[in-house]
Amino acid sequence: MLKEVIVVEGKGDTAAIKRAVDADTIETGGSAAGEEVLRRIELAAERRGVIIFTDPDHAGERIRRIVAARVPGCKHAFLPQEEATYKGDIGIEHAAPGAIRRALASVRSEAASKDGGEVTWDDMIAAGLIVHPDAAARRLALGKLLGIGYANGKQFHKRCTVFRISREEFGQAVSAMEAGKERGDER
Repeated sequence: MLKEVIVVEGKGDTAAIKRAVDADTIETGGSAAGEEVLRRIELAAERRGVIIFTDPDHAGERIRRIVAARVPGCKHAFLPQEEATYKGDIGIEHAAPGAIRRALASVRSEAASKDGGEVTWDDMIAAGLIVHPDAAARRLALGKLLGIGYANGKQFHKRCTVFRISREEFGQAVSAMEAGKERGDER
């Protein structure tokens, strides 16, 4: 059984988690995470730790921000949208057990420390993650490689800072993204 409690949005997400791993969950009930739910998450964080594993969509990101702001020190699991989509509906409940296990094996902690300096706004521009015609697609690809999910430019930079992505790790992921793009162009 996982030590940490996994924060998900709803019952379908809990069912998908339980098909993949032996873990306890707390359901936020969607984007209306009330005070009682937030108190339960705080208690779980104090006693066992918490992994936030919300849907890879706007509502899921909103819940992630609310919980992370209220409960510092949470771990975060991210699932790419294509691994959580079924007939146009996006949610953890649609993910295969293997995809869920991979996401949980790659959790990011706000408390992690890395050497090599922080990713700067200039690094983001140089990598084509902002002020670039393909910035959104590049953030999507790089977010997968770094295991921090998709976000807009400002949030992506914040995630690099919060999860202490080093400039070296960032640069390696950008190089891998570029190499993957080149291989994809050759097909």
